[in-house]
Amino acid sequence: MTTQIPQNALQLRSLIKTSGVLELSLARIPVPEPGPNEVLVQVQASPINPSDLGLLLGPADPATATQTGAADDPVTTFTVPAAAMAFVAARVDQSLPVGNEGAGLVVKAGAAPEAQALLGKTVAIIGGELYAQYRVVKAADCLVLPEGASAADGASCFVNPLTALGMVETMRREGHTALVHTAAASNLGQMLVKICLKDGVGLVNIVRSPAQAETLRAIGAVHVVDSSADSFKDDLLAAVKSTGATLAFDAIGGGRLASQILSAMEVAANSGAAYSRYGSTTHKQVYMYGMLDTRPVELARNYGMAWGVGGWLLTPFLMKIGREAGQKLRERVVAELKTTFASHYTRTISLRQALDPAVIAAYGKRATGEKYLIDPSLG
Repeated sequence: MTTQIPQNALQLRSLIKTSGVLELSLARIPVPEPGPNEVLVQVQASPINPSDLGLLLGPADPATATQTGAADDPVTTFTVPAAAMAFVAARVDQSLPVGNEGAGLVVKAGAAPEAQALLGKTVAIIGGELYAQYRVVKAADCLVLPEGASAADGASCFVNPLTALGMVETMRREGHTALVHTAAASNLGQMLVKICLKDGVGLVNIVRSPAQAETLRAIGAVHVVDSSADSFKDDLLAAVKSTGATLAFDAIGGGRLASQILSAMEVAANSGAAYSRYGSTTHKQVYMYGMLDTRPVELARNYGMAWGVGGWLLTPFLMKIGREAGQKLRERVVAELKTTFASHYTRTISLRQALDPAVIAAYGKRATGEKYLIDPSLG
């Protein structure tokens, strides 16, 4: 194929300075040349995931955003609270590229047959540095999108789909039979609903508003619990009893919610059982995979001794299960890209718009059900 490739292209960078200022800018970098087993992808879509915001904005307060520079070369700065600087010491004074996943067109390929076979195809990729106009990746790491699928269709086919599938796979591998999921009206949460309906897995969905509850019921969710309702604890217990869920994945990560889930699991496990001062022998587990609430986790310890709270992250999980098992999950994503794993975006923005304080205020809220997509080819 013949596509005009520039010598230099834009890449979004995030820098935290020793002065306590976070700076977002667009660097002009040389377009890399693919090696024999690599391809050059013109990035056309890359989502803003919560994991991206951790690097993009770090602990900076979006409300402090100030933009300077020319319209085609903006620089946006933020204040980083002094108390947070110790937590980002490892990245201070380093200009870091952002963007975990995305999709685009293969415009140049190395000499290896597997690389040449991808030329002209639309592929999904992961590996960071994707808030950029071009990215070189290994041909083996590309996921070819099905015929008729756009870059936007495939932009989010790694992080959210594989996380949702990973939750169900973790459930099976650890001997649980049903799940609890928080912030469940998110794109990821809706994917998990569809997976569990298709696979016959019991799922308790915890949301934070009646509108979010209706969103999930509209796609077939059976057990939806609204944490803003006065009856939340009773509703949660009823749903846990109905499903038998003993494993939860928590995107909130702070406050009392994890403890409330464990308490409901304990009461459900003890229903009809003989009394024991040590509680039920059924193991109850909450994995935290997000930090929508940055407060400390509060544990009431009223759920016996057979319980656990820990962290869960997609990349270590995929490393643990191995390439073959991970490939099976990827193949399912491709097969169900426009159904189970369809993503919905609030707005598509350019790289320059991603530095606009008004736009940052919107995507920086991390609002459940609102997802922004960066198209580096715009503008």
